[in-house]
Order: sequence, then structure tokens, then C-alpha cells
Amino acid sequence: MAQRSRSQSNTYLRPDSDGSDGTQTRSGSPILEVLVVFAVVFVVQGLTAFAGVMGALFVLAPPLTTNPWTVVTSVYAHSGIGHLLSNTLALVVFGWPVARATTRTRFHAFFAITGAIAGVAQVVLTGVLAAVPFVPIAPTAGVLGASGAVFALLGYLVASNRLSSGLASFVDVPQWLSILVVVGLAIAVTLATASPGVALIAHFAGFLVGVVAGRARVLAV
Repeated sequence: MAQRSRSQSNTYLRPDSDGSDGTQTRSGSPILEVLVVFAVVFVVQGLTAFAGVMGALFVLAPPLTTNPWTVVTSVYAHSGIGHLLSNTLALVVFGWPVARATTRTRFHAFFAITGAIAGVAQVVLTGVLAAVPFVPIAPTAGVLGASGAVFALLGYLVASNRLSSGLASFVDVPQWLSILVVVGLAIAVTLATASPGVALIAHFAGFLVGVVAGRARVLAV
């Protein structure tokens, strides 16, 4: 059991491949590509704002069926230069190790899907909670930004690094306790980033999805 876990860990952490097995030869390029998309989308946001269509193109807002493309486009859009820079820094820090251990296609798919899940969770769950009596929460009018995807990358790193893999190989933890620890960690990380205007449910959902994906090694090649 320990031998198999060690092999999985090495698979995740192995640096760039020569490309013979379908992996990328320049592992950092997905990060650079996402940053380029960030910059291009930010410029387009500024141009479309003058035409009054920026929200329809990039802001994920209820009902989700009105502008369904924003489920994806909102992941790469930002509310301002500060928002853009903070997500850029977080993407480089948390995303680079993941990018080095997977293929370009898998990285981009993971980033877009987890970001979309986080954004949808923010809109849907705040709408549901706002309808519950005595719950002091307002429905989200709109959300945009890569924070959910970045938190998913962080969750993936937490769940798939050598230390967590080593502990899982020789510590027999009940499933209910593992779930409790994961949820508790997601709550702690989410609250650590709490501030006015922050999409906390998106952060929570992204981190939680990332942890589950990390345990499942969905990005391992």
C-alpha cells in the first residue's frame, strides 16, 4: 500500500516530460496562456463597458440561463486592476506546481471547469439561502473573477502533495472524519480570505472541488 502511494506521489510531482507520452514539454506555458487571456479579457471588458454590454458578456448573474456563456467567460474577467493583480499572483503561486505536473489541456480544462462550478455555486446557493427566513444573506447580483479556480488549484495542491499522500498511506482515517477534516479546512481557508464584496461561497466551493480532485489525482499523467 505504501509502495503504491509513493509511486502516485512521484507521478504527480514529476517535472516536465519530453512529450513522448502526450505531456507538455514546457510546463509553465498554461500559466502564461491564462495570464494572456486575463489581459485580453480585461481590455475587452473596458471596451465593451462603453457600449453597455460588458455585464452581458462577462458577469455571471441570475438567472443563469439568460447569458449562459458567462458561466465560462466570468472566470477570466475581473472587477478592477487590483482584483486582476491579486488573482494573477495567486495563480502563479498555486498554479505553477500543478501546471508542471500535468498536460496543458488538463490544466486549462481544470481551471475553466472549477472556476465555473465555483461561480455557479455562488449565484445559486446565495439565492437559495436568501429565501430562507432569518438567514442574513443577500442573493448575489453578479460574480466574476478567477478566485474560485485559483482556490481549486490551492485545494489540489493541499490534497495531492507528498506529505498528504504519505500520511494517507499509513494512517487509517474513517471516511466520515476525512470528510469532516476536508470541509473544516475549506471553511478555514475561506474565512481567512473574508472581506466585503468577496464571493466566499465561490472560494469554498472551489477549494472543496480542488481537494476532491487532488485526492482523485485527476490531473496526474
